[in-house]
Amino acid sequence: MESDSQPVSYSDDEPPQRIANILGCAIAVLTLTLPLLAITRYSDRNINVFPQTSFDTPRDQ
Repeated sequence: MESDSQPVSYSDDEPPQRIANILGCAIAVLTLTLPLLAITRYSDRNINVFPQTSFDTPRDQ
């Protein structure tokens, strides 16, 4: 190796890495949001959090 040679420039590799970062971020956002959107879209609207129980109450005699 010659002492006066210039180091290899890696500026040509930057655009694919930037595209990969943007694509990875988009995949991460979709991975987090699509399940939530699917759950809200297909879930039952009338959710009874406290279901009514049918207890026979003792009557005073």
